[in-house]
Amino acid sequence: MSAPGLVVAHRAANSPEALAALPPGVDVVEADVHLFHGRLEVRHAKVLWPLPTLWERWYLLDRDAPRPHPSEILPLIPPGVALMLDLKGPDPRLGPAVLEVAREVIAERGLIVSGRVWRTIDRLRGAEGVRTLHSVGSPRELRALLRRRGEARPEGVSIHQRLLTPGVVAALRERVDHVWSWPVDDPATAAVLGAWGVTGFISDAPERLLA
Repeated sequence: MSAPGLVVAHRAANSPEALAALPPGVDVVEADVHLFHGRLEVRHAKVLWPLPTLWERWYLLDRDAPRPHPSEILPLIPPGVALMLDLKGPDPRLGPAVLEVAREVIAERGLIVSGRVWRTIDRLRGAEGVRTLHSVGSPRELRALLRRRGEARPEGVSIHQRLLTPGVVAALRERVDHVWSWPVDDPATAAVLGAWGVTGFISDAPERLLA
């Protein structure tokens, strides 16, 4: 049984190699975008600021680890597949820089942006062709999001699946049309979340959801 919602391939647009290995049927590919010393970089790893050294969880990455500019990745996204950019950090220049580099993508197929720094996402609300998702990774963030009202209410939500219950999903769906969750790597979990009302599944194993 395939997933009862959109299948989002997590990190699949972080490198040409990952895009080349994309399984057929994926609806959305996701990339992580940082602004480091004024340059956009596509990578999941963090930096030891202000040094350029990259680290992932508990280990340092090779100094030559790829840090492609989005312009190197965007032309490789397959036709018919949507793009989601997870924006990392509070720099107010990040959002406008992303809109500038993604102009052609936005005009052709639209763009989805997400992030846990909500003021970065708020700055992009209302941009033509752009859908915004406020990311939620902790109970504190969930409480804060549910308190948002009026113009501050989000367009959509990307939320860690450990925070979800039927009641939480129902409360979110009263406020937004799009509730996406991560990580969702098996069809059984996707089926349960889909029955609760989750509409998108951000996965490190999209081929399993598409089986």
